Amino acid sequence: MDLYIHYTFLPADDPEASLAFYRDVLDFDVRNDVGYGDMRWITVGPPAQPQTSIVLHPPAADPGITDDERHTIAELMAKGSYASIVLAASDVDAAFEKVQAGGAEVVQEPMDQPYGTRDCAFRDPAGNMVRINQLA
Repeated sequence: MDLYIHYTFLPADDPEASLAFYRDVLDFDVRNDVGYGDMRWITVGPPAQPQTSIVLHPPAADPGITDDERHTIAELMAKGSYASIVLAASDVDAAFEKVQAGGAEVVQEPMDQPYGTRDCAFRDPAGNMVRINQLA
């Protein structure tokens, strides 16, 4: 079986701020931008991986979610513990400098982890954890 990660989803409560972060700071391509009422679904991805995309979506847009669940999602997003993604770079230190210069909230500066990975971490404008690992 030949499987690929094609789409993954991250909540974005401020589409313009999230778009600026992923497009301008991470240098991702914008692949789609769909609006429906006051909501937007923005698809972005790394230029060298056209088959892999992140869909920045309105949190709790599912009509099956209750108001209490929407409130819980908003609280978790505010704490930065609702969603995350792990990216990788050939030079994690250079990636850190670029993302930090772009104004992202630093969670962890580059460091060697005891499990063998060098990585750093930021929060995107919606509070999602974005970790960047050093490619081996």
